[in-house]
Amino acid sequence: MPESGYCADKNRYESMEYNHSGSSGLLLPAIALGMWHNFGSADSFDNMQEMLRTAFDYGITYFDLANNYGPVPGSAEENFGRLFAKDFRPYRDELIIASKAGHPMWPGPYGNWGSRKSLLASLDQSLRRTGLEYFDIFYSHRPDPETPLEETMGALATAVQQGKALYAGISNYDGESTLRAAEILKELHCPFVVNQSRYSILDRRIEDNGLKNVAREAGVGIVAFSPLAQGLLTDKYLEGVPAQSRMAKGRSVSLKESVLTAEKKEQLRQLNELAAQRGQSLAQMALAWVLKDGDVTSVLIGASRPQQIKENIAVLGHTDFTSEELRRIDEIVGRV
Repeated sequence: MPESGYCADKNRYESMEYNHSGSSGLLLPAIALGMWHNFGSADSFDNMQEMLRTAFDYGITYFDLANNYGPVPGSAEENFGRLFAKDFRPYRDELIIASKAGHPMWPGPYGNWGSRKSLLASLDQSLRRTGLEYFDIFYSHRPDPETPLEETMGALATAVQQGKALYAGISNYDGESTLRAAEILKELHCPFVVNQSRYSILDRRIEDNGLKNVAREAGVGIVAFSPLAQGLLTDKYLEGVPAQSRMAKGRSVSLKESVLTAEKKEQLRQLNELAAQRGQSLAQMALAWVLKDGDVTSVLIGASRPQQIKENIAVLGHTDFTSEELRRIDEIVGRV
């Protein structure tokens, strides 16, 4: 038993589903835990610990970080490092730990975007903050319009060659740029396994920008983030904006009160009604929808308490939809 007293549940692998990331040998859990929110300097360390323990006890092996996650930037990695040292070091070989670089992180011209200088410096900083020897996946967090794709992908290949990452990933790249990235990384003999992109019932960008088709053809996995549209696809906003929500507190750049229009409220009401008919909460149906066709390898959930993780994992085994249900969902959100 680890010194912290935490001993992972011996049955942790019995209920989780694991999918190959594209054509690689890497298996990712169907549900993964993202640390974009609720793991920063202002959040409860005890709650973070309970969420990570709960996730791993239920078979979630993939923990997703980025250099700028917080707030403040870097604090999510630092907190994860403390939790890793306290609870999870004995389980390192059972974990997929990922981080990313590409958003603003430090002053000057090198703390942002996708140059070789920026990515490799950020990687070293992230390893120091987490106390890890390597990341399982290291991502370019977003495409850089001012840097040649060959340079950005070359930096990812160098990270793997140096033993600081096992696999390369990209995030927020569309279908065309993903195909080009795959070609470059293949020439560099770098294992490229995943594109992480926003995807939900309300946000169909990977269908519209070609990523879904390209990933399938190129043998690249897809990890979907914001499957609940930052909380819109839950029961949280059905009656308006709760005082303690991220929307009310202004903690989200993209989730503003102006998003919650009368039309959006009606969409959420109808989706919630359909979810109830399926015997699921709105959040559970939204997660199931992302996983429905096997094109998404893993869906990243965010959580503010351990119980949410358990509720989300309960969707496994019920990700099937009838053609009428799928048609109805598309009709509600204006896709037909």
